[in-house]
Amino acid sequence: MQLNQVIIAHKAGDSLSKSWAEKCARQLESRNCRVLMGPSGPQDNPYPVFLASSTQPIDMALVLGGDGTALSAARNLAADRIPILAVNVGGNLGFLTESFEIFKDSEQVWHRLTSDFYAIQRRMMLQAQVFEGSSSNLEHVSDRFLALNEICVKPASADRMITSILEMEIDGEVVDQYQGDGLIIATPTGSTAYTVAANGPIVHDGMQAITVTPICPMSLSSRPIVLPAGSVVSIWPLADYELNTKLWTDSVLGTSIWPGQRVDVRMADCRAKFIILRENYSYYQTLREKLQWAGARIRYSNNHRDN
Repeated sequence: MQLNQVIIAHKAGDSLSKSWAEKCARQLESRNCRVLMGPSGPQDNPYPVFLASSTQPIDMALVLGGDGTALSAARNLAADRIPILAVNVGGNLGFLTESFEIFKDSEQVWHRLTSDFYAIQRRMMLQAQVFEGSSSNLEHVSDRFLALNEICVKPASADRMITSILEMEIDGEVVDQYQGDGLIIATPTGSTAYTVAANGPIVHDGMQAITVTPICPMSLSSRPIVLPAGSVVSIWPLADYELNTKLWTDSVLGTSIWPGQRVDVRMADCRAKFIILRENYSYYQTLREKLQWAGARIRYSNNHRDN
């Protein structure tokens, strides 16, 4: 990999993330690399400015923060195929990030990148658009929304909790109606995020699949479902008289959905590219560590495995 022009995005409002961003910027600039640097957070999206102001191809995005910062980078950079090195600096769980310990010797990281001593992990993404009109004459009324974890359709109100009624079609066929807090349509990457909190299935991130998980449904027969990656999931809000239904992408508000409109969710035509520095990367180790499964809590002799 060449390091001629690099994005550095740090977690907004986090002093540790910002100080490391400034340190990395100085190191890269000493290598004659042009650096585009700025904060990333709920109220800060530096990527449109970065992409518009770049005078040459962007070789990499260094993202310093937690999973939310990495998700924002994926949504904004996947379409341009820019590799993302996400490092857990000031983050919490860190499912999508490299550990800070691996990154501490940042000068060695630049050497590894320029020597091509790393791996690229490509992760499936979802795209969603809002349509209105008859089934034979639909027109899209929104931009394309990208998500690495999930697309969620659920109501939002400032003064009360609202139950929604949503009808779901898969490839044009009505499958079910859900009454509850909403629906989560997730990628395998997102199966360990909001979906798993809603009792959805965990899907290996090496697969291509779409999961649909109801949030607190008012029927015991409403169950999560795993679909082929080529499926198109359409969601129609029903009986939304107070206009509360919203489309969310990776837990960020995308747009409102009006009566008569529907949301189509499908596999995106781009993938997020994450740089992996760990030489012994293991999906199952990530599950053990981040979800605190038994293998991470209970220490005992494993000698019986060698018998």
